[in-house]
Amino acid sequence: MGAGLVMTAAKRSRVRLLIVTMLFLATTINYADRATLSIAGPSLAKDLGLDAVSMGYVFSAFAWSYVLAQLPGGWLLDRYGAKWVYAGAIFLWSAFTLMQGAVGFFTGFTAVAVLFSLRLLVGLAEAPVFPANARITAAWFPTSERGTASAFFNSSQYFATVLFTPLMGWVVHHYGWHHVFTLMGALGIVFALVWTQVIHGPREHPGINAAERTYIEEGGALLDMDGRGTDAPAAAGRTIRQLLSNRMLLGIYIGQYCITTLTYFFLTWFPVYLVKERGLSILQAGFAAVLPALCGFIGGILGGWISDRLLKSGYSLTASRKIPIVGGMLLSMSIIGCNYVQADALVVGLMALAFFGKGIGALGWAVVSDTSPRSTGGLNGGLFNTFGNTAGITTPIVIGYIVQQTGSFNGALVFVGLNALVAVFCYLVIVGEIRRVELH
Repeated sequence: MGAGLVMTAAKRSRVRLLIVTMLFLATTINYADRATLSIAGPSLAKDLGLDAVSMGYVFSAFAWSYVLAQLPGGWLLDRYGAKWVYAGAIFLWSAFTLMQGAVGFFTGFTAVAVLFSLRLLVGLAEAPVFPANARITAAWFPTSERGTASAFFNSSQYFATVLFTPLMGWVVHHYGWHHVFTLMGALGIVFALVWTQVIHGPREHPGINAAERTYIEEGGALLDMDGRGTDAPAAAGRTIRQLLSNRMLLGIYIGQYCITTLTYFFLTWFPVYLVKERGLSILQAGFAAVLPALCGFIGGILGGWISDRLLKSGYSLTASRKIPIVGGMLLSMSIIGCNYVQADALVVGLMALAFFGKGIGALGWAVVSDTSPRSTGGLNGGLFNTFGNTAGITTPIVIGYIVQQTGSFNGALVFVGLNALVAVFCYLVIVGEIRRVELH
């Protein structure tokens, strides 16, 4: 019997590994396109004569539209399926990124309006991505592998920083800011075409064999990646009310908001902190940001592996997900320690430790795959991401007020650390047992 099981396992295809690699690549491009403006920004602002206020409005455009489009994006996924909604999203956000390279033809208010509008459209187009990632992961991976798969695509946010930020900086230096948008837009359009050829559901993928399909289905995969769910906005409204009334899901949503606060501190204020508070040059700050990003990437992969390892070792799904999340968030509170050290190396080290912990604890998308109702995974993922990315609006503003009122980043780092503590409270006190929700 043992030999037969080994032979069966050896004959299984591994198409799901290709699928999660495609999710990783798509999400890496997604985050790189978000960062294009931050890299091109200084040169773009100089050429177009944009002041700090104008650039502030432009920077905010993505987060506002991204958050507002989460629920409509989730509804589209449930209505029309993940493959083609995702392909359309990649094509559209890449096309809007490409168009930003032409903003140089405008000046003054017109340039601001065009750039703002295009960033707004990029946010709208990117909205379905993470809910679709969760839906595809739920369809292709058994429960015991879902933590690693989700952590892998989620860690792409750090990988994008490490890989594309130096590349885009080099393009700006040698060819001008316009070509950052041209390069990334063209890359995304090509990838959208590749996506349509590679991505299929487990029931119809030409590369999967019966052994792999049976393995993932018996392990808890939902298989119906493109199943049709909620048909009408009215039904979606009822579904959203049921999701928000579920204590477990509400705890998960609030926890994600707190966890994402750490992400947006890193994406917005971290380089400013290094320059203004610690006296580093912009070049030094750029290199200093690489180490925390790498640690976040490593922590993200490790957190998923630990979670799945615990599950395979006999721990419950609840314990297997909560242990890395709680432990990682407690570790990320080491960011507060930067207030008590002077050496730049220690500051960067503590930041790296904090983002390593944040990476370990960033298992929210695995939990979404574990808990989403079978027919409304898109809406649940959209609601989860709405809560999470609201931190992209509030975090920069709150930290800005703290720094302005106190003249220091000390309170800002405490604010970020306390958000990690609230995330721990959510998972330990509010969430309770992690299980799939059944709607009525």
